[in-house]
Amino acid sequence: MKKFIFYSLILLSMSIEAKPTNIIFLIGDGMGPAYTTAYRYYSDNPKTPKVESTIFDTLLIGSASTYPDDDTIVTDSAAAATALATGHKTYNGAVGINRNKQKLTSILKTAKSRGYNTGIVVTSELSHATPAGFVAHSTSRKNKYDIAKQFYTNKFDGKPIVDLMLGGGTKYFNKELTLGKRTKTVTKWLKSAGYKYFKSLDELDQLNTLPALGLFAEKGLTAAINSEHPDRLSIMTEAALRVLGKDEKPFFLMIEASQIDWCGHSNDISCAMAEMDDFAKTLTMVKHYVDESKNTLMVATADHSTGGLSLGYNKIYQWKADIVKQVHATTRRIAEQLEGSKAIATDWHKFIDFSLTESEERTLAAVIDNKDEIKDVVRQIIINRSKTGWTTKGHDAVDVQVFAAGVGSRAFRGFQDNTDISRKLNYYLINGA
Repeated sequence: MKKFIFYSLILLSMSIEAKPTNIIFLIGDGMGPAYTTAYRYYSDNPKTPKVESTIFDTLLIGSASTYPDDDTIVTDSAAAATALATGHKTYNGAVGINRNKQKLTSILKTAKSRGYNTGIVVTSELSHATPAGFVAHSTSRKNKYDIAKQFYTNKFDGKPIVDLMLGGGTKYFNKELTLGKRTKTVTKWLKSAGYKYFKSLDELDQLNTLPALGLFAEKGLTAAINSEHPDRLSIMTEAALRVLGKDEKPFFLMIEASQIDWCGHSNDISCAMAEMDDFAKTLTMVKHYVDESKNTLMVATADHSTGGLSLGYNKIYQWKADIVKQVHATTRRIAEQLEGSKAIATDWHKFIDFSLTESEERTLAAVIDNKDEIKDVVRQIIINRSKTGWTTKGHDAVDVQVFAAGVGSRAFRGFQDNTDISRKLNYYLINGA
């Protein structure tokens, strides 16, 4: 009864408020509260006495729980994406279905049925867990080939439900799909349905019509810290806003900073901060769009937190953002380049500004022919130097933050469950434009 009254009050307040025409839903995969705190210190200007606020601080409005519909408490990305996309819990690993294997309707499909243009922008492959939760139905997130097919076969009124798809995944979209007597790759099916196809981020200045598909990597895009396009999420988002905002139709756009999570799984703090920087720039761009449009709602959150990140390590009351800034590649790439090195100190400085101690160099030398062991040593050196703590290479159950701005943003204040975020967005889709 109390829960019914609670939801009734929320719906009443939402019905009184002005309703958005456009909705932009952003997800920082794995971005628990420690990540936004770390980013504040990482991006701070050390020449000023005050620690400057970030776009995350400016937009912070609430928090959300993330538990799945099983006994684990700790969610995976598929269950969390399903909750955020459909307003319903499911078990870890499931995409777009409930625990009884029944298909759930995503807010993106609801948007399409209401006449919205729709878009997905991610730095992972498009068939990865989070975007899959908004498009597909599968008993396992691992079925990436089948999920990719559903970007074409899941339709409303005879057309795929996503008008704009930008991310990685050529490996999965080049899988053949037989419909009737015809067999083509998913990419070719989409092209035959009128989708303009982009293979490079540099081509996106030519994106001016819908529908469109952009696949920029075999799987996920290159990590921001390794990339010649470290702002690749921002680049894709700028193109998406430009094309989605061209005509009179309202739009729903889901944007995911996918690889914050991947850095967290690797316990790679410099990698994570580079992804956070790209996401911060994307949020700033979207906030500017919201301010200019006057009819758009932006909501951002995380699907879960990854890595058990802490600022401070081994009882040392300190965190050194300056050390984090001196690392210019992922620990994986550094390990690949150091493997077999005959000049460790010299090769080290190709990627990291601070110098090795004699002890650190000896430790590296002992494993220099094994890149997996090199990666572990490099990671531990960065952890020791920066005083960054990690408790797991998996996810944790810490509540995540909710950020919002624009028309209708007040509805997301305070504590809520991840399913509540979806239900509120769904209400605006049905009662808004």
